[in-house]
Amino acid sequence: MRTTELVSGFRQSAPYVNAHRGKTFVVMLGGEAIAQPGFRSIINDIALLNSLGIKIVLVYGARPQINQALQQAGLDASYHKRVRITDDDTFQLIKQVAGALQLDITARLSMSLSNTPMQGAQINVVSGNFVIAQPLGVDEGIDYCHSGRVRRIDVQGIRRQLDSNGMVLMGPIAASVTGESFNLTAEEIATQVAIKLKADKMIGFSADGGILSDDGDIIPELLPNDAEQNLLRLEQQGSCCAASLAFLHAAISACRAGVPRCHLISHNADGALLQELFSRDGIGTQMVNESAEKLRPATIADIGGILDLIRPLEQQGLLVRRSREQLEMEIDYFVLIEKEGLVIGCAALYPFADEQVGEFACVAVHPDYRDADRGSVLLKYVIQRAKQQRYHTLFALTTRSIHWFLEHGFELATVDDLPAQKKQLYNYQRKSKVLALALS
Repeated sequence: MRTTELVSGFRQSAPYVNAHRGKTFVVMLGGEAIAQPGFRSIINDIALLNSLGIKIVLVYGARPQINQALQQAGLDASYHKRVRITDDDTFQLIKQVAGALQLDITARLSMSLSNTPMQGAQINVVSGNFVIAQPLGVDEGIDYCHSGRVRRIDVQGIRRQLDSNGMVLMGPIAASVTGESFNLTAEEIATQVAIKLKADKMIGFSADGGILSDDGDIIPELLPNDAEQNLLRLEQQGSCCAASLAFLHAAISACRAGVPRCHLISHNADGALLQELFSRDGIGTQMVNESAEKLRPATIADIGGILDLIRPLEQQGLLVRRSREQLEMEIDYFVLIEKEGLVIGCAALYPFADEQVGEFACVAVHPDYRDADRGSVLLKYVIQRAKQQRYHTLFALTTRSIHWFLEHGFELATVDDLPAQKKQLYNYQRKSKVLALALS
């Protein structure tokens, strides 16, 4: 990597480092991810999150390891309604597998080898009876035996460990108030812990690297209702990996219960966890309670972001230059699109109330976000505002984007069609084209 790339990447990630510090993440590490050759790198990246001041609860699963152990022991894996029936013999093997994985993960998180990301990490890994279980019981005459579900979470106990910079490690086995142990799913534990802790994120891994569209592309963002529709589609198609489906079920429940964001990323792509959390667009699918992109009126606090967005276009002569002082006076005219604290689009509606006319101006979209027609989103919002103010016409001046305006219903006009005040300010050296859109 060239020095300039390193510096640019570090600068882009810095806002996310600051944003994530002190936040609580529940990371669900399924048995499929643990079985991958890149598992060591995943652990290193989780340790890195801890070193950056992020509070981590790591919940691990063991589904493929348990199935393999059962097969080697000549035992059948029995299910009822997609839930494992855990009889005595099965449970003995499950406890062995889960215990071995707990020791392996703890050992890897305890590494401090030189020339590795773990050097000097000194992570205090804490496991305990933070989850209290209860049996699933009998359903339709089928006894689930030692399969259970979450009864309660020791939230205060977990928080004490996190506040002491410890990492809490949880497996699929939990004790009950009667002193028994039960086999739970990692998805349920992670979901309930995330909800009860009011975690900022829940993160999972899969072979697919996210939720795939029918075209095979990763869907970058889903709202819970959209996720539910995709879940039905994927279950009908039967082409989605089990880890993705399990996490999607869990993420829908978590988001609807108040967890702001749930991320599904690849356990095959090296550094996927870091790319998802410390870059603008991520690499997997995130499920959110509300869209990560927000369309809203601008405030004084947004002036720096707007200037960063429009300065390159002003230097190219595509926008008329505006000073900071001018923006401060006109900020109430502006609307913007914000993503992860970054202003990625803006536009203004300048009023000419006496003539019931508005100007659609200062339209700018960040170069990394020009593929989703966010200009149309800004225009639609400005048109709504203009109609609310009972303007009959919206006009725009442009030197380069004539066809874009024509495609959006504007028609060519003349300088004489401009409001009197705007006509006096028209720059005949720029020779901007005048376009108008009837609103009535």
